[in-house]
Amino acid sequence: MDASKYRVGYFPAPGVHNNWVTKDHIEKPPIWCSVDMRDGNQSLVIPMTLEEKLAYFKTLLAVGFKEIEVGFPASNDTEYEFLRTIIEQNLIPEDVTVQVLTQCREHIIRKTFDACKGAPSAIIHFYNSTSVAQREHVFRKTKDEIKQIAIEGAALVKRLAAEYEGNFRFEYSPESFTGTEPEYALEVCNAVLDVLEPSETNNVIINLPVTVEMSLPHIYASQVEYMHENLKYRQYVTISLHPHNDRGTGVADTELALLAGADRVEGTLFGNGERTGNVDIITVAMNMYSHGVDPGLDFSDLPALVDQYESCTRMHVHDRAPYAGALVFAAFSGSHQDAIAKGMHYREENALHEWSVPYLPIDPHDINRTYDADVIRVNSQSGKGGIGYLLEQSYGYILPKAMREHFSYLCKSVSDREHKELKAPEVLGIFKSNYLRHTTPIAMRDLHISRRYNVVSAELTFLRGGEAIPVQAFGNGSLDAISNALKSFTGQTYTLQEYTEHSMQERGSGSVAAAYIGIQSPDGEMFWGAGTDTDIIHASANALLSAFNNMTDKGV
Repeated sequence: MDASKYRVGYFPAPGVHNNWVTKDHIEKPPIWCSVDMRDGNQSLVIPMTLEEKLAYFKTLLAVGFKEIEVGFPASNDTEYEFLRTIIEQNLIPEDVTVQVLTQCREHIIRKTFDACKGAPSAIIHFYNSTSVAQREHVFRKTKDEIKQIAIEGAALVKRLAAEYEGNFRFEYSPESFTGTEPEYALEVCNAVLDVLEPSETNNVIINLPVTVEMSLPHIYASQVEYMHENLKYRQYVTISLHPHNDRGTGVADTELALLAGADRVEGTLFGNGERTGNVDIITVAMNMYSHGVDPGLDFSDLPALVDQYESCTRMHVHDRAPYAGALVFAAFSGSHQDAIAKGMHYREENALHEWSVPYLPIDPHDINRTYDADVIRVNSQSGKGGIGYLLEQSYGYILPKAMREHFSYLCKSVSDREHKELKAPEVLGIFKSNYLRHTTPIAMRDLHISRRYNVVSAELTFLRGGEAIPVQAFGNGSLDAISNALKSFTGQTYTLQEYTEHSMQERGSGSVAAAYIGIQSPDGEMFWGAGTDTDIIHASANALLSAFNNMTDKGV
């Protein structure tokens, strides 16, 4: 690797343009324009078919995009046919504007207008490259010659818009803006604006694309602020952004440039696009959402959106993609799980509306993700708090603290031994097989409890080795009497150390009670059991017997 071959290829804005630094958040959403069907589609290994493009177009409409770049209709028959289809079949809603891309070349511009004929509302997006590298290596033209290409393109689209049936707006991009001297980019854009004559009824879009990321994000923000402060007709001009992600900072470029005065963002869902992709509109929008700003786009069912995207594009959303990835809310770490579980309980206990749960920047429910499947994930790194919370949220079992710790080691041991993540049903299976209603070597039936004064009598039948043996014992409560009967029948001793119970349903005659019991053997080891029943006494008896059988299995 030889870093000496690289040099700074960008040009900071002249003077000081850093008012954006004083702003601490984006106060309102920009105008969003999806370029999934053009920039995104042209970067696919297998571009979308007409049918896939129609399906994707409907998805973008459902998300709430009001401006959608639908293609480069002069580039191939599918692009052209798609645009004609949505126009002729009246598939463009009244409040939606389609956008098409064209180079500043006469025959391409004319074919673009042919494709757009009759469009209820269309943006003609024309561009030419202005960067030093493009001027010197590709076009081998002077600055004046490159500017003249833009001026002639503007004049042609203005003339054809008056000749063709349809409702047209204009957008101009100095392509490779980030590799262009800002003073020259401003000169070209202002020359284009002089031709297009923006006005109150003729809003023009000036798009400042990060065609290739070259600088740190704050450099781009200052370049945008320079353009914002110096463009002609500014009150009638929409400044648009089109960031790519070559340096992995497309989102940062976008957010800082919005603070610097930009009005509009062009990007794609999940960041699809050439090379490392376009800016991910979902990330930018959801970042705003996490700051309490409604982005105006509907991402309330991101899993469904992922499915549709992967189906139409044959691309895969990375498991760690912000907000949308399969693992972005997943907590495997025991300390993270414990903090999340406590945070969720704190919200519930205090009836909080404001979201402040540790490790979760937004509520997963807002985008149709679930806590059990998406947040608390069980493997060998997990902790007692998270595993207990998963069992509680998925199945209603609220284990006492010491039992949760014992249970977590059982789960982690299985995960470590089998080298896999445990899903919620597997966690439940471990709970049931280790604690719930153990009936060997001793089972119980025919339990009857009666009270005389302050003494409780327990009459029950124990089953062992196929033999049924009735036993009666007394105690100061139901559980104490049952425990005394068990000790009398087996001749074994233990200390009942912990007992908790709860209803697994809030109310109703059919509610099920759950009980948890921890007993300590004579050598000081703890054994746990759980029981459920519609009657709390029977549930407690089942839990005690399960704990005792666990102690017996250990050979105590």
